[in-house]
Amino acid sequence: MVRPASASRAASQSSVAPPPARCYKRTRRAPSSVCCCCCCRRREKETQLLPPPPPPPLALLRVPPSEAALFPARGQEERRCHPGEGWIGARGRSGCNAEAMKTLIAAYSGVLRGTGSGILSAFQDLSWLSKSKVEKQLQIISVLQWVLSFLIMGVACTVILMYILCTDCWLIAAAYLAWLVFDWNTPKKGGRRSQWVRNWAVWRYFRDYFPIRLVKTHNLATHRNYIFGYHPHGIMGLGAFCNFSTEATGVSQKFPGIRPYLATLAGNFRMPILRDYLMSGGICPVNRDTIDYILSKNGSGNAIVIVVGGAAESLNCAPGKNSVTLRHRKGFVKLALRHGADLVPVYSFGENEVYKQVIFEEGSWGRWVQKKFQKYIGVAPCVFHGQGLFSPNSWGLLPYPKPITTVVGEPITVPKVDNPSQKEVDFYHSLYVSSLIRLFDKYKTKFGLPETEILEVN
Repeated sequence: MVRPASASRAASQSSVAPPPARCYKRTRRAPSSVCCCCCCRRREKETQLLPPPPPPPLALLRVPPSEAALFPARGQEERRCHPGEGWIGARGRSGCNAEAMKTLIAAYSGVLRGTGSGILSAFQDLSWLSKSKVEKQLQIISVLQWVLSFLIMGVACTVILMYILCTDCWLIAAAYLAWLVFDWNTPKKGGRRSQWVRNWAVWRYFRDYFPIRLVKTHNLATHRNYIFGYHPHGIMGLGAFCNFSTEATGVSQKFPGIRPYLATLAGNFRMPILRDYLMSGGICPVNRDTIDYILSKNGSGNAIVIVVGGAAESLNCAPGKNSVTLRHRKGFVKLALRHGADLVPVYSFGENEVYKQVIFEEGSWGRWVQKKFQKYIGVAPCVFHGQGLFSPNSWGLLPYPKPITTVVGEPITVPKVDNPSQKEVDFYHSLYVSSLIRLFDKYKTKFGLPETEILEVN
């Protein structure tokens, strides 16, 4: 009789003796040797199928006193360190830096879109980073992007546009160049300002880095036009840009009905991309055609801000020095007489404090090179430095965080004279100089200058 296969299999299994509880072969060998008997191999397979042991209990870490000030909302709250991450602070700087960089990029992109009012909430998960540190980093990034735009944006955009013309995307560059030709005269008509750009949150961080303030002393009538004389130039005119090309200091609220136009070098408006960036902030070329158009064909309530000292004044600016180049600058007074625009003196305390400069003496080779550049290009190359990006004790392009206070003085009523004589120009120029000196003397002690400080007019 043939037995079923299942029965034979059961009989064979029952005949096999159970594995011994202990492998005696392993005890005879060295402890480090590997036993290959069937018992040990079976035991190893069984151990591999077992579930992993439970993780060790979470380690508790108390915030040290030095870090407690950075976490006021948490105080002495206990935080947990998950297995595999190690202790807080022992995770390695690479992980923290990568996490911070991602958060900074996301937050700053929101700033550029104008949605940066609540960006600090994005940093609540970064327990090792305080709110003040986040704000300081955003202020540094905001100032750095503007400094780089001022120095290299025009050249960089031109090179990039020429490169795109040599690639498969040349149609994009060709379309922009066609638009550039069509839009060439727009800067001469006051530009194309954008309130959205002027209200970017990035400018508020730019303002708070120094900080920058705008002080109003008198009301301005909206039925008149104005020429603001801004002093001093400084290295980059940071106060002029922040106060009159953005809404960071509330110029539209302090002077309702007044449209400020900051006038700068006409050569900047020949640079692709840069010209559109400048026009969006209400910046226009500082030439006669532009000023004539704004003051005669753009209605009333216009205020053209002219940095009267220009490049020549920037060559002499230094911390602790209050001097303006004004004695022989009378062209803006003549324009004011032709259009009947009131003259308004503006002095910015602290403008010369944010950068240090190497000033070359008259007759030196350095001053000769600077004057040649100024004559043929319109820009005087200054040898200056600020603080470094990572350390305030190093040299770099970041300006020193010194307060800048811009005071707008009392307007000087100017009649309209189609062909003003030199005598009339000299008369109103002397009125303007006297008004500027009075403005400086009145407010100098309020903004950190001694009573004995005088304004030097060159």
